[in-house]
Amino acid sequence: MSNLYLTFTVSKAVALKYSHIRATAVPAAPRPKRPRPPSGRTNLASCVVATIFLIFMVIVILIVYYTVFKPQDPKIAVNAVQLPSFSVTNGSVNFTFSQYAAVKNPNRAAFSHYDSSLELLYSGSQVGFMFIPAGEIDAGRTQYMAATFSVQSFPLSAPARLGPTLPNGDGVGFNYGLRVQPTMEIESKLEMAGRVRVLHFFTHRVYAKAGCRVAIAVTDGSFCSSYTIFDLRCAFSE
Repeated sequence: MSNLYLTFTVSKAVALKYSHIRATAVPAAPRPKRPRPPSGRTNLASCVVATIFLIFMVIVILIVYYTVFKPQDPKIAVNAVQLPSFSVTNGSVNFTFSQYAAVKNPNRAAFSHYDSSLELLYSGSQVGFMFIPAGEIDAGRTQYMAATFSVQSFPLSAPARLGPTLPNGDGVGFNYGLRVQPTMEIESKLEMAGRVRVLHFFTHRVYAKAGCRVAIAVTDGSFCSSYTIFDLRCAFSE
């Protein structure tokens, strides 16, 4: 009994000693706030800005492409036409044809041309031909080409109606005994096709041609024949 009383007394004393202390509740940690999903207006504004930016970039690329990198056809210029050898026998003509041309590549990329050809025509028929192998012309460079080939003998389309013999001293450049035959006209055609690769990605096909008409006055003498090129007209592709 005494022990029970002592225990009760001690418990009461302890309770009285700590009666002034109040239990304090510990606040709970705040929950993290979830980000609000973007509203419809925000999505629309982002799409508009992205669209405007893409349109601007496309416009800039097109301007640069058409002002700087736009593919252009090469330019062919015929500088001279010569006939190193020329002869007329019994109304048939035989000669060697030479043509000197310059091919300019105006592009900012190399021009790779395929196999090409130089064709010589007389009265619509082919009388001469020269093969030009494939090659490459660097950007902004000019390549000079010289083509020389022999033309097999062919008859003149019109009969050789010889004019009167020019007297000595009255021929204006013709020697004594030479007679002027009708004019002979030949036509040369030079064509080149190839491709230009812009920015190493876009490939474009380009083409160029040049055609020349050569009018020749033939003189026939007793021992030799000669010629005079009195008209040369060339047309080039633009």
